[in-house]
Amino acid sequence: MDLETEIKNNVNQALSEDIGTGDLTALLIPAGRSAAASVISRENAVLCGTKWFEACFWHLAPETGLCWSAQDGVAIHAGQELCRITGDARTLLMAERAALNFLQLLSAVATQTRRYVNAVSGTGAVIVDTRKTLPGLRLAQKYAVRCGGGTNHRLGLYDGILIKENHIIAAGSIERALRAAEKIAPPGLFIQIEVETLDDLRNALNAGAKMILLDNFDLDGLRRAVALRAQLTQKGAVLEASGGITLENVRNVAETGVDRISVGSLTKDIHAVDLSMRFSTDFAARQ
Repeated sequence: MDLETEIKNNVNQALSEDIGTGDLTALLIPAGRSAAASVISRENAVLCGTKWFEACFWHLAPETGLCWSAQDGVAIHAGQELCRITGDARTLLMAERAALNFLQLLSAVATQTRRYVNAVSGTGAVIVDTRKTLPGLRLAQKYAVRCGGGTNHRLGLYDGILIKENHIIAAGSIERALRAAEKIAPPGLFIQIEVETLDDLRNALNAGAKMILLDNFDLDGLRRAVALRAQLTQKGAVLEASGGITLENVRNVAETGVDRISVGSLTKDIHAVDLSMRFSTDFAARQ
């Protein structure tokens, strides 16, 4: 599904669950009353989600005017005005909560990702997301990861193969699991295999694995894994560290020489960015 369609679906669902049969409180405002509002950031962050924000208003009233002073992926600061909005007062009130929810959530993901990306700067390691996303918002959150400077792993079970411990046990060995995956994978689909020990890594490299997930290796284990790759013929295999990654240790992990570091907390353990939408009393007084 393309992002434009996904935005439309996300917004339709958000407005439907919030407005339901109608916004009763908005009826306090006389019909046809115009209003203006602005969105202010209360903290330093990375902005993300402007298209979702816009779509919430335009779904209800396409003539709503929005003017941004910052774009997705840009660092913003506390007290900064991010957007000015003009239009029907009832529409602005009805769309406000859903629009801010998207902007606060996606900005939080982008901000968290940027912190990790900055932490490993200069090491050559890439920060990668996971499938630990909010149900129904996976494409949105993965878009936010890209805005923060991170990289997307597979979107779902359909566009990549990750061979885990139980798959290996069922297949009989690492090599058999890899051969089985190669038979069913369409051209261009990546195949990754998860290993938990250096012996498993050696078997995976000798079997020709091109992408290997090092699950919960400590720092010494990661260094040995990188050294082992260099010793064997599959020097081009991509090594990805996963498990127990935090902002406090991600730099140390990156300095072991791994190529990728996957971090579930980019999309799972986040705190919404503090943004607020304030109506202009001057504008309303002139109506």
